[in-house]
Amino acid sequence: MEELITLDKVCLTYHTKESETPVLSDISFTVGKGELMGLVGPSGCGKTTILSLISGIIKPTTGSVFTAGQPPEKCDISGYMLQKDELLPWRTNMGNILLGAEIKKLDKQKIREKAMRLLEKYDLAGVEKHYPSQLSGGMRQRVALIRTLVLAPQIILLDEPFSALDFQTRLQVVGDVYNMLREEGMTAVFVTHDINEAISMCDRVAVLSSKPCRIKKIVSVEALNALPPSKRRLKSEFLELYDEILTTMQSDTE
Repeated sequence: MEELITLDKVCLTYHTKESETPVLSDISFTVGKGELMGLVGPSGCGKTTILSLISGIIKPTTGSVFTAGQPPEKCDISGYMLQKDELLPWRTNMGNILLGAEIKKLDKQKIREKAMRLLEKYDLAGVEKHYPSQLSGGMRQRVALIRTLVLAPQIILLDEPFSALDFQTRLQVVGDVYNMLREEGMTAVFVTHDINEAISMCDRVAVLSSKPCRIKKIVSVEALNALPPSKRRLKSEFLELYDEILTTMQSDTE
């Protein structure tokens, strides 16, 4: 499998005049093209920081980060899906989808045509002239993902994108987003506090320690990879994987 993301012995330390705070310690993993990688760990351990490194927003203190073989700040191939959909309430849904194209000065007509195809493909045809307030939480998250997909990123970074949704909506949207990522052949790194979501969505799950953040273990979800989220939850392997990840999170070993 072609490797699209590589972190090699990455360390990150925040410095002030008075002190230094180690945040990440010796983080190494790869993500293959088309793979969905999950990151789980305690609150504040550094999961979102890892996404910031992959996107090129920040640089490591030591170690290397590569996306498609280049430093991420030089290739601009990542798109974000955040905890909140961040749709602008004064713009129509299509206006929100086109925002990135406007900022990057891309051909708006081509992006609009692609957006219309995606809206129709994912059961959102007709909402383009509506405003975000007229959509359910799940529909808003699908519009937010389409906003990212129309820019054709090679990598999607998902930072707890379902945490603001109620339980029933989360179950539905996890399936929707999983299907969209798979059908579009996306590579994704998915940060979540929810072990169930990580197992439901991902091919592998990296279990992280508290700060300074280290990788305790990378758990393969290969036994369930051919199944969508709703069917994964029904398998006996799901509970076994849950117990393995939870036990690793609770252990004192690094």
